[in-house]
Amino acid sequence: MNLHEYQSKQILKQYGVATLAGAVAFTTSEAVAAAKTVSDSNNVCAVKSQIHAGGRGKGKFTHALNGKGGVRIATSIDDVQQYADDMLGKILVTEQTGAVGKKVEKLYIEAGCAIAREFYVSLLLDRQTSKIMVMASSEGGMDIEAVAEETPDKIITAHIDPTFGFSGSIARKIGFAIGLQKQHIAGFTQFLGGLYQMFTQEDCAMVEINPMVLTKTDEIIALDAKVSIDDNALYRHAETLAMQDKSEEDASELEAKEHELNYIRLDGEIGCMVNGAGLAMATMDIINIYGSSPANFLDVGGSATAERVQKAFEIILSDDNVKAILVNIFGGIMRCDVIAEGIINAAKAITIKVPLIVRLEGTQVEKGRAMLDESGLNIISASSLDEAARKAVASVKAE
Repeated sequence: MNLHEYQSKQILKQYGVATLAGAVAFTTSEAVAAAKTVSDSNNVCAVKSQIHAGGRGKGKFTHALNGKGGVRIATSIDDVQQYADDMLGKILVTEQTGAVGKKVEKLYIEAGCAIAREFYVSLLLDRQTSKIMVMASSEGGMDIEAVAEETPDKIITAHIDPTFGFSGSIARKIGFAIGLQKQHIAGFTQFLGGLYQMFTQEDCAMVEINPMVLTKTDEIIALDAKVSIDDNALYRHAETLAMQDKSEEDASELEAKEHELNYIRLDGEIGCMVNGAGLAMATMDIINIYGSSPANFLDVGGSATAERVQKAFEIILSDDNVKAILVNIFGGIMRCDVIAEGIINAAKAITIKVPLIVRLEGTQVEKGRAMLDESGLNIISASSLDEAARKAVASVKAE
């Protein structure tokens, strides 16, 4: 689950990570009131669009011709009012949103500061080592992908073994490597230690600070923050779960979660219904190999009911880009006859106008195949994943 910047900073503060004064605003009047509270004597503050996407500062609003992005520095209250009017309710397009963009429904009004240097710091799980990886760079404020491609030597990494935890030596190693001076290391150690504590205790999937700034008064501050929480651990964090912004999430994915389905919408044309994440990935890969692309990742799980299978069909078909559906079930715990029952019920309840390719194998497979054969449904059957993928791709190419 992704958090907005203002939500991320609420949690960061709990772990002693320094942030600037700020307030969220849902209207222009709230933005003006917040600016009067947080801005300095010169009325300098930042007006930041709050969407679940990076690159806000370089983004463009679809209605604007002036080239200004989703993060702007105001030097007067009038600026704040103008910027809030420009942003709220408008569509912001960034490299991460795609051309469709995202509607800005809230702003974060944040105090300004005198920046001396900008850095990049992030924590994430390295699955190859089963350790927490710290990634840092002296090139803060830039896209880390661009830094990795153009100047990879400026990216510093270190690993923290959760068995032993965070240590000051790691902070010193990283701090000096990115160009901090001796007098800054104590502050950086506290900063990085707070990030690590937050990462582990809040079950984060990622904590990214870009930029972390060193001010002209030698303070180390998180000027921006992007935090993602592991969905599988949200049951342990009721307060964090309450921060979920459902308006930022795909409606079909939310509905799938309510029915215990693992669904992610993609940009392809073949809808996939599979049991097991590994088999789902293999199915998506082979669709690509044969020249098409998957419209979704959907894992019905190992104990799905016929009702859940029917709901899976409804969710897949809610995507207008779907031109065919490939059902690939290997029945272990999940029985093939249950899948067949779900397919039949779905066909009776909703109209399936696209080609339906089904490959069943495993527990009760003969019963499942017989149920489908006797249903009178127009189903393209396949005995292997390779055959199923070829038939699915051929069905969309024939249109």
